[in-house]
Amino acid sequence: MGKAEKTELNRSLTAHLNTIQETLQVLDQTASSSLEKVTWTQVILIAEQLSKQATIAGMLWNGEAPEAKQLEENMTSYFNVLQGFLLLSHGSNVGAGPTLSSSIHESVKQVVDCSFRLMKESVSLYGSHNRDKKLLMPRFVGAVWEACDALKKVPATNVIAIGRAMTQVAVSVKDVLREMKELKPASPDLRDEASDGSSSKVESRPQDDDGDDLSEDDIGSDLSPEEMKVAQLAQGVVSETLVTIKELIRTITGLLKQETPDDNSKFVDSLEKLLKLCQGVGAQVDEIGACLYPPQEIAAIKVALEKMSSGINEVEQEVESFQTSSECLGEACNGLRTLLKQMLSELDCSSTTDLANKLQNVAVIN
Repeated sequence: MGKAEKTELNRSLTAHLNTIQETLQVLDQTASSSLEKVTWTQVILIAEQLSKQATIAGMLWNGEAPEAKQLEENMTSYFNVLQGFLLLSHGSNVGAGPTLSSSIHESVKQVVDCSFRLMKESVSLYGSHNRDKKLLMPRFVGAVWEACDALKKVPATNVIAIGRAMTQVAVSVKDVLREMKELKPASPDLRDEASDGSSSKVESRPQDDDGDDLSEDDIGSDLSPEEMKVAQLAQGVVSETLVTIKELIRTITGLLKQETPDDNSKFVDSLEKLLKLCQGVGAQVDEIGACLYPPQEIAAIKVALEKMSSGINEVEQEVESFQTSSECLGEACNGLRTLLKQMLSELDCSSTTDLANKLQNVAVIN
């Protein structure tokens, strides 16, 4: 196990790594529609071959140290399969929109990263007398197995990819709704003290038996009756938003039959637009949730409600372009619009009343 052999192994490894990096740079470009579409099943099959190659790489170190020639042959076989894996993955990107492409790229990159670590570790072991390092080989092999197995969870179509991304928005909206329901009204004593201006909410609260202050979770989350009314209206809006997003997901998944391996760029563009609109609505829900904590930011809430209303209108218009009808989605959108208008109207009335009260107080003082 001379230095010359180790140097040659490192040179060969570097050459293979550079080739894969160059391939990755080419594959980062959008796949041409003129390329033959590769099914994701084909990608999974070649990934299974890569897993087997990783197993062989690990087995070389089970007994006595392998010869340099064995490592070189294994390295060449491994990178040949990895190169084929990359090319097939690129072919699967034909007709893929940004969301699907991103999902594919992320998973493929994980396989490449794990492969690099495995091959680098294998070469570094050559000539090493550190037995502990050999024990790490199964971990590197296992990482490749996991990365290849994870490819089975990658969405195979644009519709599935978009549907999953919308589901993430729905989960986020559900979390905001849960937090809204945890808001509670201030106790009568605290409300009286606050109205007298004698002390702040935090200052007026008693300490516990041990003399410790209350936790941060208990500070600033108790609402006045007026603030609770706003929070309850917001709960209704967000709850109906969640229903609307779920109906949109059902509508999207019902479009699977319309997706073809041929050029369907307009279809994919519409899906991506719907996802952005859905994410925009989710962002406004986050904004409303943040504005409900005292002191409530009514102006910001109104802006968010108006943006949500505009977004829902665009969602309906975009869905109509698919030439498919969804009564449930239409009903959900109408219900959400009604609640949005109702809340905006209530906030406008509250603002007018507050202004009148302030003017009255000024008149009394004068």
